[in-house]
Amino acid sequence: MSVGGDFFDREIGEMKGKGKNSVTLSAEVPLNPPEEWKKEMVRKYGPMPVTDNARVVLEKRYLKKDEEGRVLETPEDMVARVSYNIALAEALSYGRKMEDVLFWAERFYEMINSLEFMPNSPTLMNAGKELQQLSACFVLPVDDSMESIFDAVKFTALIHKSGGGTGFSFSRLRPKNDVVRSTKGVSSGPISFMTVFDSATETIKQGGTRRGANMGILRVDHPDILDFITCKRDTKKLNNFNISVALTEEFMKAVEEGTDYPLVNPRTKEVVEYLPAREVFDKIVESAWENGEPGIIFLDRINRDNPTPALGEIESTNPCGEQPLLPFESCNLGSVNLSRMLTRRGEKWEIDYEKLRERVHRAVRFLDNVIDMNNYPLPQIEEITKKNRKIGLGIMGFADMLYRLGIPYDSEEALQLAEEVMAFVQEESKAASRALARERGSFPNFGISIYAARGEEPLRNATTTTIAPTGTISIIAGCSSGIEPVFALVYERHVLDNQTLYEVNPIFLEYLREHGLDSEELIARVSKAGGRIRDHEEFDDEAKRVFVTAYDVTPYWHVRMQAAFQKFTDNAVSKTVNFPREATREDIREAYLLAYRLGCKGVTVYRDGSREGQVLTAGTGKEKAEGGVKEESAQPVKVRPRPRPDTLVGITKEMRTGCGKLYVTMNRDERGLFEIFNQMGKAGGCASSQSEAIGRLVSLALRSGVDGRAIVKQLKGISCQMNSFSNGGRILSCADAVAKAIEWYLDTYEDVLKELPPAKEGGNGGERSLSPVDEEMDLSEFTRRRGACPECGSQTELQEGCEKCRSCGFSEC
Repeated sequence: MSVGGDFFDREIGEMKGKGKNSVTLSAEVPLNPPEEWKKEMVRKYGPMPVTDNARVVLEKRYLKKDEEGRVLETPEDMVARVSYNIALAEALSYGRKMEDVLFWAERFYEMINSLEFMPNSPTLMNAGKELQQLSACFVLPVDDSMESIFDAVKFTALIHKSGGGTGFSFSRLRPKNDVVRSTKGVSSGPISFMTVFDSATETIKQGGTRRGANMGILRVDHPDILDFITCKRDTKKLNNFNISVALTEEFMKAVEEGTDYPLVNPRTKEVVEYLPAREVFDKIVESAWENGEPGIIFLDRINRDNPTPALGEIESTNPCGEQPLLPFESCNLGSVNLSRMLTRRGEKWEIDYEKLRERVHRAVRFLDNVIDMNNYPLPQIEEITKKNRKIGLGIMGFADMLYRLGIPYDSEEALQLAEEVMAFVQEESKAASRALARERGSFPNFGISIYAARGEEPLRNATTTTIAPTGTISIIAGCSSGIEPVFALVYERHVLDNQTLYEVNPIFLEYLREHGLDSEELIARVSKAGGRIRDHEEFDDEAKRVFVTAYDVTPYWHVRMQAAFQKFTDNAVSKTVNFPREATREDIREAYLLAYRLGCKGVTVYRDGSREGQVLTAGTGKEKAEGGVKEESAQPVKVRPRPRPDTLVGITKEMRTGCGKLYVTMNRDERGLFEIFNQMGKAGGCASSQSEAIGRLVSLALRSGVDGRAIVKQLKGISCQMNSFSNGGRILSCADAVAKAIEWYLDTYEDVLKELPPAKEGGNGGERSLSPVDEEMDLSEFTRRRGACPECGSQTELQEGCEKCRSCGFSEC
């Protein structure tokens, strides 16, 4: 028997061949979950209580499909597949019998099916399938040689193909213009090689179920640090990378004292220059203020908590920054849903710590089993991962828990609760790991670990806790993401025929119903206000105090909350510090310094609207003249657009943008190109409204006599962070797509269409029409969010260092 092909037969043979601790499988321990057992689980625990939204995400990304893309599993089938597969480690690695496998499979099934715990996405996607790659986080070394660099590119391709994300430190690479003795030439530097990794990721991710993501890190004392800090200001480059600067204690001390610090050539280990630390720090702040990058990590602080320093220094983290790892190390993650760790006593809710303890112990065993059941992309990764056996158990649903308990996110009470809950998770995860060590043995490198040096009881896992991004798994679990505040109390969800549905936070919806406020009109107004209620008079002060959202919380409280969780987390904490659009550079600077002073291991910031695209600057006088507008005049010339006839001839061109499919319809009259309509698939939000606005303004210009090629010249080349490919070429933005559609039309169809007869004007004499460019028509209101999801068109949010859509599960990471 096999699961998803002959993978297990091969793996079992390999384990025997390598002398691993394995057992002979027979009918007693089948590789597929027994059908009767699956039916019993459904009878006993009922259907998985997922929302319609979560069901869409599961069907699109997680459930098993056939070659034609037809879904073959129910959510309950997926839970059975994953739970049973991970429980098989009891037999495969530890010699247990069938009853032991089913014992633990049921316990894993119960906590996943009830949405109380979720493993990371690769485990949900791949466990029990042929791929069987179950880890989310990998770090690859990049040494200062062409062989190492391109080995790392190859390894990256294998990891991304299997659904993992990769982190790199480029700090070992010699700086640009440094000598290359073998060729008598000069080095191009680390940033040039980052573009190679970026291009490889762009190619690989096109066919994957999970987008490849990278973290690029450079030490602050590398000679190319100033170029690295600004390398993502060009929005056409490195779109598959998050970047962070690795700050040292020496550098931070120099920042505080206002002194210079050394830049060191990694090839020669010689100091090549000194820079003013505060000026470099301010450049990091400036770039982060402009577009949210780079983030920062405190490298010496991370290595202070390295459990196995004898194996070397930690140089990098995974793509969202929460998992520092040694070269070739991987880690698998999972999160307990705190919103389901509550019990109601009378009118009040309180934390059920006994239930939380049980779920933490089960989750630690589950994640430890994942290490044994994993099919690693590389032997080097398997070796170090199994010697250190790092796992990362975290939490999600914290903001929902606060709503239930009536505690504002931005309060001392919330900080105290954060420390209390995470201290409990940390203590119990260590207790569970010690229990596993007594049963299975410690992690093999325990003898050279900091724990052995301190005389502590053996642990099964070198680390046990991580606060990870939970974007998609929190959608499945129906809870708030990680430790983030709720991004919005109400979301717009766009479906066919331009219909808008509203997704309301379930706890907030309960409040609305209890207080007779659940009217669609009020919900729509809350949505238009960015999902916030602080400016709505229908809500009392207590509701406004408790139901806070990400932009209600000041950066000061964001950083303090991250620091509260970091106190009791082995690895690091994934979180985004949200700033309003009007935030200053000094605000960013203070947040970075506060994170350092409070003990965070890194920090990511995002200023609202800072990644919406490049500023379109005014053209030169020559360009204006080409557009048909008089360059200078004593009296301003007012141009009235020519009226719209009732019949026009046109053609529609499909363009694939980073925000989804854009349909550009171009109509002409007897004089030539007359107007365009832009329709962004099923999209809503900023992408749709901006596309409509571009169409209106382009049409107004065309009807006013502006030459089409002048319009192309103005729009072509504008870029945003969401690049794509269409018809073999790169599309830099929606504006760029419109320009290229018009250019295609002018080059291909204009001459043919000139032969068509002129259209007749409508009976209204051209005074009014149904054209979308009528001056009186209102443009759609812009929202606070970054834009529309490229897959479903709903609004996206940026949290935990990653843009994500709560409607369909799309994620940049």
